[in-house]
Amino acid sequence: MLKVAVVGASGYTGVELLRILVGHPEIEICCITSRQHEGLPINTLFPSLSGFCELICEPLDVAEISKRADLVFTALPHKSSMEVVPGFLEAGCKVIDLSADYRLKDRDVYEKWYQTHSSPELFTTAVYGLPELYRDQLLSACLVANPGCYPTSVILGLAPLLEEQLIDPQSLIVDSKSGVSGAGRGVKLGSLFCETNEGFKAYGIASHRHTPEIEQELTGLANSTIRLNFTPHLLPVNRGILSTCYADLLEDKSSEELIELFQQRYVDEPFVRVMPGGELPNIAYVRGTNFCDIGLVSDQHTGRVIVVTAIDNLVKGAAGQAVQNMNIVCGFTESMGLGIVPTFP
Repeated sequence: MLKVAVVGASGYTGVELLRILVGHPEIEICCITSRQHEGLPINTLFPSLSGFCELICEPLDVAEISKRADLVFTALPHKSSMEVVPGFLEAGCKVIDLSADYRLKDRDVYEKWYQTHSSPELFTTAVYGLPELYRDQLLSACLVANPGCYPTSVILGLAPLLEEQLIDPQSLIVDSKSGVSGAGRGVKLGSLFCETNEGFKAYGIASHRHTPEIEQELTGLANSTIRLNFTPHLLPVNRGILSTCYADLLEDKSSEELIELFQQRYVDEPFVRVMPGGELPNIAYVRGTNFCDIGLVSDQHTGRVIVVTAIDNLVKGAAGQAVQNMNIVCGFTESMGLGIVPTFP
């Protein structure tokens, strides 16, 4: 059995990791940490885990955890991860980091959008954990930089078009809508029920921190520098991301032709579902799962293509993708522990 630790288990991503990991047949959760809730059983914080996981929240002691764990999930805020990841790696643990600390490859870009980085030497060794693009590199990875939720939804939606050079890479516009859980479990005024219920708003226009991550990965796919307009919005729902991507077509392609392209590109991907013509994704149909649903339309009137994707921000956008990456890194069947049917209604 693979022994894993979840560092930062008391946030939404942490509890989602535990929800998935308790059903994984090849792992043992040996340790969970929470600075704020040290000494408390995790099921007292999340009664949903009662009978499944009742481990005690421990302090974050890198040396002690490294003695017990083969692989560590670091579900910590940005900057907190970089303070502990090098220690876990030096102790011989594999690490899947769910923060943004190792997603960007350029130190200057990271420090422009986040803060000073203390271990930029790891940028070159960290593998960006989007299996649909980097599966081969993940096979030998010791440090996986789990992608952000918005970037996952956007990159999977645009990758086939950029790979085949079917769209103008300078014409990209992305509107994304996220459930409130994307803001984390900490108490924030903007996340309160009365602030979000029956509301719908844009935020972070031209300034959201996921922008450089999206641009970095799309630039690699297009083999040319990409700058895009990315506007996130807050939906009054618990979980889910719906991203709508717009681009100018360089060739006259029908919806049917583009759908066939996407189906061929993702035919062997266990967690990408390309919808047939006339159907578009809905966050209600991916809730609680590791699926990314993709639908698209070729707009003959404007010569543009509109791609719509839906993911659960806590699963394919975070914890589920982290487990998918763990499966690849450790040689398990990629879908192991992730065969979850969406909850509906």
